[in-house]
Amino acid sequence: MSLGKLSKSKVQGLEANRKAAAGMKRLTLVRHGKSDLSLPGQQDWDRVLTKRGQQDAPEMARRLRSRKLKPDLILASPAVRALTTASIMARELKVPAELIAQDERLYLADPGAIVQVVRELGGDAKHVMVFGHNPGITECANRLSASDQIDNMPTCAVFTACFRLDEWSQLDWKSGLEAEFDYPRNLAQENARESD
Repeated sequence: MSLGKLSKSKVQGLEANRKAAAGMKRLTLVRHGKSDLSLPGQQDWDRVLTKRGQQDAPEMARRLRSRKLKPDLILASPAVRALTTASIMARELKVPAELIAQDERLYLADPGAIVQVVRELGGDAKHVMVFGHNPGITECANRLSASDQIDNMPTCAVFTACFRLDEWSQLDWKSGLEAEFDYPRNLAQENARESD
Protein backbone atom coordinates (compact mmCIF):
# COMPACT_ATOMS: atom_id res chain seq x y z
CA MET A 1 0.00 0.00 0.00
CA SER A 2 1.43 3.36 -1.02
CA LEU A 3 1.46 6.59 0.94
CA GLY A 4 1.81 8.39 -2.39
CA LYS A 5 -0.94 9.53 -4.75
CA LEU A 6 -4.20 7.63 -4.21
CA SER A 7 -7.68 7.87 -5.63
CA LYS A 8 -10.37 9.57 -3.55
CA SER A 9 -12.09 6.24 -2.81
CA LYS A 10 -8.82 4.66 -1.60
CA VAL A 11 -8.13 7.66 0.64
CA GLN A 12 -11.65 7.39 2.11
CA GLY A 13 -11.11 3.67 2.68
CA LEU A 14 -7.81 4.28 4.44
CA GLU A 15 -9.37 6.98 6.62
CA ALA A 16 -12.20 4.60 7.59
CA ASN A 17 -9.67 1.92 8.49
CA ARG A 18 -7.67 4.43 10.56
CA LYS A 19 -10.79 5.47 12.47
CA ALA A 20 -11.49 1.81 13.24
CA ALA A 21 -7.87 1.48 14.40
CA ALA A 22 -8.02 4.62 16.57
CA GLY A 23 -7.62 2.63 19.79
CA MET A 24 -4.48 0.91 18.54
CA LYS A 25 -0.83 1.90 18.55
CA ARG A 26 1.09 2.70 15.36
CA LEU A 27 4.71 1.91 14.55
CA THR A 28 6.45 3.52 11.58
CA LEU A 29 9.82 2.24 10.38
CA VAL A 30 11.97 4.50 8.18
CA ARG A 31 15.21 3.63 6.44
CA HIS A 32 17.68 6.55 6.43
CA GLY A 33 17.95 8.72 3.32
CA LYS A 34 20.42 8.17 0.49
CA SER A 35 23.95 8.68 1.79
CA ASP A 36 27.43 9.12 0.39
CA LEU A 37 29.73 6.14 0.42
CA SER A 38 32.40 6.40 3.06
CA LEU A 39 35.37 8.53 2.10
CA PRO A 40 38.86 7.12 2.71
CA GLY A 41 39.43 7.11 6.46
CA GLN A 42 35.79 7.96 7.21
CA GLN A 43 33.81 5.74 9.53
CA ASP A 44 30.52 4.23 8.30
CA TRP A 45 28.87 5.96 11.27
CA ASP A 46 29.80 9.40 9.84
CA ARG A 47 28.33 9.04 6.33
CA VAL A 48 26.21 12.08 5.37
CA LEU A 49 23.10 12.38 3.22
CA THR A 50 23.47 13.11 -0.47
CA LYS A 51 21.47 15.89 -2.12
CA ARG A 52 18.86 13.28 -3.06
CA GLY A 53 18.69 12.06 0.53
CA GLN A 54 18.13 15.64 1.71
CA GLN A 55 15.29 16.03 -0.83
CA ASP A 56 13.63 12.64 -0.22
CA ALA A 57 13.31 13.03 3.56
CA PRO A 58 10.99 16.07 3.54
CA GLU A 59 8.99 14.58 0.65
CA MET A 60 8.33 11.39 2.60
CA ALA A 61 7.41 13.45 5.67
CA ARG A 62 4.92 15.45 3.58
CA ARG A 63 3.31 12.19 2.44
CA LEU A 64 2.99 11.07 6.06
CA ARG A 65 1.63 14.47 7.10
CA SER A 66 -0.98 14.37 4.33
CA ARG A 67 -2.24 11.13 5.92
CA LYS A 68 -2.12 12.67 9.42
CA LEU A 69 0.57 10.22 10.50
CA LYS A 70 2.53 12.32 12.98
CA PRO A 71 4.58 10.42 15.60
CA ASP A 72 4.53 11.12 19.34
CA LEU A 73 8.06 9.77 19.69
CA ILE A 74 11.00 9.30 17.30
CA LEU A 75 13.70 6.71 18.03
CA ALA A 76 16.79 7.04 15.83
CA SER A 77 20.09 5.39 15.20
CA PRO A 78 22.72 8.01 16.08
CA ALA A 79 24.58 7.40 12.80
CA VAL A 80 24.78 10.74 10.97
CA ARG A 81 22.68 9.59 7.98
CA ALA A 82 19.87 8.19 10.17
CA LEU A 83 19.81 11.06 12.65
CA THR A 84 19.83 13.65 9.85
CA THR A 85 16.92 11.89 8.13
CA ALA A 86 15.02 11.80 11.44
CA SER A 87 15.70 15.50 12.08
CA ILE A 88 14.57 16.58 8.59
CA MET A 89 11.38 14.51 8.79
CA ALA A 90 10.64 15.66 12.35
CA ARG A 91 10.96 19.30 11.28
CA GLU A 92 8.60 18.73 8.32
CA LEU A 93 6.11 16.86 10.56
CA LYS A 94 6.40 19.59 13.22
CA VAL A 95 7.62 17.14 15.85
CA PRO A 96 9.69 18.94 18.53
CA ALA A 97 13.39 18.01 18.62
CA GLU A 98 13.08 16.91 22.26
CA LEU A 99 10.86 14.02 21.08
CA ILE A 100 13.79 12.52 19.12
CA ALA A 101 15.66 9.92 21.16
CA GLN A 102 18.93 8.44 19.91
CA ASP A 103 19.75 4.85 20.77
CA GLU A 104 23.03 3.22 19.72
CA ARG A 105 21.33 -0.20 19.63
CA LEU A 106 19.52 0.95 16.45
CA TYR A 107 22.80 1.33 14.52
CA LEU A 108 22.83 -1.57 11.99
CA ALA A 109 20.33 -3.33 14.29
CA ASP A 110 18.69 -6.66 13.55
CA PRO A 111 14.88 -6.96 13.88
CA GLY A 112 15.05 -8.26 17.45
CA ALA A 113 17.09 -5.28 18.62
CA ILE A 114 14.75 -2.81 16.89
CA VAL A 115 11.68 -4.33 18.55
CA GLN A 116 13.44 -4.44 21.92
CA VAL A 117 14.23 -0.71 21.73
CA VAL A 118 10.57 0.06 20.90
CA ARG A 119 9.38 -2.18 23.74
CA GLU A 120 11.68 -0.44 26.22
CA LEU A 121 11.39 3.18 25.08
CA GLY A 122 7.90 3.41 23.51
CA GLY A 123 6.35 4.50 26.79
CA ASP A 124 2.94 6.15 26.48
CA ALA A 125 3.38 7.12 22.81
CA LYS A 126 0.52 6.11 20.52
CA HIS A 127 2.72 6.46 17.42
CA VAL A 128 6.42 5.61 17.49
CA MET A 129 8.67 6.23 14.48
CA VAL A 130 12.02 4.41 14.21
CA PHE A 131 14.90 5.44 11.91
CA GLY A 132 17.39 2.72 11.09
CA HIS A 133 19.37 0.78 8.52
CA ASN A 134 19.09 -2.14 6.14
CA PRO A 135 18.92 -5.08 6.19
CA GLY A 136 17.46 -4.96 9.71
CA ILE A 137 14.76 -2.35 9.03
CA THR A 138 13.34 -4.32 6.05
CA GLU A 139 13.51 -7.60 7.96
CA CYS A 140 11.78 -5.98 10.93
CA ALA A 141 8.93 -4.67 8.75
CA ASN A 142 8.46 -8.13 7.27
CA ARG A 143 8.48 -9.87 10.64
CA LEU A 144 6.01 -7.37 12.15
CA SER A 145 3.54 -7.36 9.25
CA ALA A 146 0.58 -9.71 9.60
CA SER A 147 0.22 -9.91 5.83
CA ASP A 148 2.29 -8.28 3.07
CA GLN A 149 6.04 -8.70 2.67
CA ILE A 150 8.54 -6.17 1.31
CA ASP A 151 11.47 -7.21 -0.89
CA ASN A 152 13.57 -4.24 0.11
CA MET A 153 13.09 -0.88 1.78
CA PRO A 154 15.02 1.55 -0.43
CA THR A 155 16.58 4.61 1.14
CA CYS A 156 14.02 6.86 2.85
CA ALA A 157 11.32 4.17 2.53
CA VAL A 158 8.50 4.15 5.09
CA PHE A 159 6.61 1.16 6.52
CA THR A 160 3.77 1.83 8.95
CA ALA A 161 1.29 -0.47 10.68
CA CYS A 162 -1.16 -0.55 13.60
CA PHE A 163 -0.90 -2.91 16.55
CA ARG A 164 -3.55 -4.03 19.02
CA LEU A 165 -1.71 -3.58 22.28
CA ASP A 166 -2.00 -1.63 25.49
CA GLU A 167 1.74 -1.22 26.01
CA TRP A 168 4.71 -1.30 23.67
CA SER A 169 6.19 -4.09 25.78
CA GLN A 170 3.55 -6.34 24.16
CA LEU A 171 4.82 -5.70 20.60
CA ASP A 172 5.14 -9.03 18.81
CA TRP A 173 5.90 -10.50 15.39
CA LYS A 174 3.20 -10.87 12.70
CA SER A 175 0.82 -8.54 14.55
CA GLY A 176 1.00 -5.43 12.35
CA LEU A 177 -2.35 -4.52 10.78
CA GLU A 178 -3.34 -1.99 8.10
CA ALA A 179 0.26 -1.96 6.86
CA GLU A 180 1.30 0.71 4.39
CA PHE A 181 4.58 0.99 2.50
CA ASP A 182 6.00 3.83 0.43
CA TYR A 183 9.32 5.05 -0.91
CA PRO A 184 10.49 8.20 -2.72
CA ARG A 185 10.45 6.89 -6.30
CA ASN A 186 7.06 5.22 -5.85
CA LEU A 187 5.14 8.36 -6.78
CA ALA A 188 7.39 9.01 -9.80
CA GLN A 189 6.71 5.46 -11.05
CA GLU A 190 2.94 5.89 -10.53
CA ASN A 191 2.99 9.20 -12.42
CA ALA A 192 4.96 7.63 -15.29
CA ARG A 193 2.43 4.77 -15.56
CA GLU A 194 -0.48 7.25 -15.56
CA SER A 195 1.08 9.25 -18.42
CA ASP A 196 1.51 6.11 -20.61
